[in-house]
Amino acid sequence: MSTLFSEGGPEAEVTPQRLRERMAEVARAWCGDAERVLLLPPDHTRAKSFAGKMAAELWSLLEPDVRVDVMPALGTHHPMTEAQLRRFFGETIPMDRFRVHRWDGELDVLGTIDGLEIDRLSGGRLARAGVIDDLPVAVNPAVTSGGYDVVLSLGQVVPHEVVGLANYTKNVMIGVGGKPVIDRSHLLGAVYGMERVMGRAETPVRRLLDRMYREFVEPRTRVGFVLSVVEGVLDGSATPRPVLRGLFASRDNSAFREAAALSRMVNLTDLDRPIRTCVVKLDAETYASTWLGNKAIYRTRMAMATGGRLVVLAPGVKRFGENARTDPLIARFGYHGTPRTLAAMAEHAALRAEASVAAHLIHGSGEGRFGITYATRPENLPAEAVRGVGFDFEDHDAAVARLDAGNLRPGWNDRAGEEVFYVPDPGIGLWSADTEDHSAEP
Repeated sequence: MSTLFSEGGPEAEVTPQRLRERMAEVARAWCGDAERVLLLPPDHTRAKSFAGKMAAELWSLLEPDVRVDVMPALGTHHPMTEAQLRRFFGETIPMDRFRVHRWDGELDVLGTIDGLEIDRLSGGRLARAGVIDDLPVAVNPAVTSGGYDVVLSLGQVVPHEVVGLANYTKNVMIGVGGKPVIDRSHLLGAVYGMERVMGRAETPVRRLLDRMYREFVEPRTRVGFVLSVVEGVLDGSATPRPVLRGLFASRDNSAFREAAALSRMVNLTDLDRPIRTCVVKLDAETYASTWLGNKAIYRTRMAMATGGRLVVLAPGVKRFGENARTDPLIARFGYHGTPRTLAAMAEHAALRAEASVAAHLIHGSGEGRFGITYATRPENLPAEAVRGVGFDFEDHDAAVARLDAGNLRPGWNDRAGEEVFYVPDPGIGLWSADTEDHSAEP
């Protein structure tokens, strides 16, 4: 094991001063002789990860003696705007030090993984979907051949629909990885079953990502991983306050394992009964697409009662996908569940070529078990577009008024004799309850 530090617990609160001290420890231990350092933080969709503060502290600690560049681990997400960069990282880091990762751009192709081996991880489900070809492994060349002395992956361990618990090797292999790995890993998680993945440290996708990292990236660039665990604490208010419960750092998987254990304690909520009516609010500045906003579905579906209704308050959602390739495919094929999506993959080459989109369509469906209403502003995403992808539509402002959403409190609420469960931010939580079929295989 090579743990640099492990700090925190379910009742801990790591202070800004302590975060600064820990980043100084990283700078001393891993960057002492470096001339060039590359930081790989998440993007603004992990706004409460504290990774923006980590990056800003490291930049201040290392500059001007060390050249520090920052490449947000976008995966398939839209590149960050200057306003988003400033909100997340602050004003310290110059704009010319930010680099943009493009998942379908120039990449270092490092090797291949046997497709049949990946199918075995899926329990044969990928073969049944007709996906057994070998997988080329590629990452952004800045990581493996960019001339950096040190690469630091900064991020948050939090429940995730594809890999189980986000971060560690995911930040490298998917966050700054190539399209084939993103496609296959997402489809692997989807066909294996989201309910069998979310909130777990050990999953088929995790095994795949770890294996690719160890075999192809680590021999070329040993990355230092600095990980946070954050809990949304209510403090008597309607909006959760992000509290930094832990900081962990290592060059191997020890930091991830410790952070994963803490995340399971503070980010997973087991309810004593399923939810019949759930309302989830999406922050307008963070969630501009259903690609991102469907966290409202991912994080609550294991708590939803069969026949229940999920209402997503989405004032900022303007599109389906995060780029020009994914958006029209989502509009065309929609969120209609596993059987229909896999049938569409078999029939349409366009969807087969974008397997991460197919996975997203599976993830974003209620699988016919519960209903989903997207409450958008019609000028952003009109009713016909919302209904066209398989969701029910409600005007955002009308839904807020009908639900008296401004007076909903996190958790259970009574609305005229109806129980409503309210989630003011799905980004750092995962909710589950004992239902008859939420853990069924796909």
